[in-house]
Amino acid sequence: MTTRRSMLGAALATTGAGLFTSAALAPLVLAAAREDDPATAPVAAAPRVTPFSVPLPVPPVLAPASTKGGVDTYRMTLRPARVEILPGVRTEVLTYNGSFPGPTIRARSGRPVVVHHTNALDVPASVHLHGASVPQTSDGDPMDTFGPGRTRTYTYPNRQPHASLWYHDHAHHSEAEHVFRGLSGSYLLTDDLEQSLPLPSGAYDIPIALRDARFDDRGALVYVMDDVPGRTTLLANGRPQPYLKVAARKYRLRLLNSSNMRFFHLRLSDGAALTQIGSDGGLLPAPYTTDALWLSPGERVDLVVDFGRYPVGAQVVLENTVGPGTPEEVGQVMRFDVVRTAADPSSVPARLRTLPPLPAPTARRSVHLRMDEDGSAGARAYIDGKVYDPDRIDISVRHGSSEIWTVTNANKLAPHNFHLHLVQFRVLTRNGAPPEGPETGLKDTVRLLPGETVELQTTFDTYRGTYVYHCHMLDHSAMGMMAQLRIR
Repeated sequence: MTTRRSMLGAALATTGAGLFTSAALAPLVLAAAREDDPATAPVAAAPRVTPFSVPLPVPPVLAPASTKGGVDTYRMTLRPARVEILPGVRTEVLTYNGSFPGPTIRARSGRPVVVHHTNALDVPASVHLHGASVPQTSDGDPMDTFGPGRTRTYTYPNRQPHASLWYHDHAHHSEAEHVFRGLSGSYLLTDDLEQSLPLPSGAYDIPIALRDARFDDRGALVYVMDDVPGRTTLLANGRPQPYLKVAARKYRLRLLNSSNMRFFHLRLSDGAALTQIGSDGGLLPAPYTTDALWLSPGERVDLVVDFGRYPVGAQVVLENTVGPGTPEEVGQVMRFDVVRTAADPSSVPARLRTLPPLPAPTARRSVHLRMDEDGSAGARAYIDGKVYDPDRIDISVRHGSSEIWTVTNANKLAPHNFHLHLVQFRVLTRNGAPPEGPETGLKDTVRLLPGETVELQTTFDTYRGTYVYHCHMLDHSAMGMMAQLRIR
């Protein structure tokens, strides 16, 4: 149930005024709490975790079961497991192959991947490869589920360029809780262009999935719909505020926001530069240097951080500067400990890739995102005034067309973001202004603060069929903020 408290909490997470240094906004969340709000129901506090007391794990890279015929075939089982998230505590989660988060698949453009998923859960599931161009039958549509005891085969042609993709459950009305409980993992697609660049690689190329969680005093995950303020334990690759031992050299860090609802605003504790080299759809045209960056649910950011500027023995923290939650709870994401020297042949070229010019648009459309903000029970979320209906086609486009969509967040309090299946898009404007560095590359998910408008262009020239578009704050899409697109 959406409440005024939870929407205000989400707004705090995404507005510049919501920085921890602004104490004026904190009373808004407290004043909005209600006795009948499930997000404020008494839950005994989670065991206290000492920051930087556990190492950052790196999810295992899944080995193919077969490589015959130029196709990499994998097998995964969706199953419950008990894993250590909080130190010394075993927590029941949902997993792919028992891993929290799921194992990483490393794929290559032009080489197909087939994944056989067996459902050992007691509920239906649907696996969506987020950011991928795939046939409708392998997209993981919210209604295209497979039940307990069944095996479903997904085929990924990998005809698109390199990109840091990820997979997650997408069964409608269950996707939010399933992802919260662990059903997600990385799918890293590479190609000859990316491989030709002297970027950090091998052990110096690390995927890091960021998210938040809520635990009770036994260390069990507590899921409440739209509960941003309650999810105040930050996890990196499934562990709370971990540390990573690094060498004094450059690292490539592939950050994924796998949270249901939380936005991150990230920086290094000493204010040092972050070099962004990529976003959702792969490398940017050129590196972008900044001291802080946004990451909304479902978005990816590809960074190069040079730890060679620090002496051995130095420690630097990756900080999050927005709530909800106090700085003590959500202000420190993880710590990097510089423990040794190392040779560093890597570098970041001044030009990373050339994106083709956009074709002349063939159509223009407007999309409005909105959810109820009156605090009433049973609040719902809408696209163009409608809740998701799998029997309704909301937009029909011609195959091969290139369209400009103007997407607006019509809410005054609630933030949203926007994800389109099948295609990557280019951001043309944000609130009427040209995109800045982080949004100059290919995107499949884009943030929208209250009242914001983003203009994007995409070309539908791959597969025909029916695909969804939705807010990737998954609690919102589960509440109805999703619609269907048919490419004919």
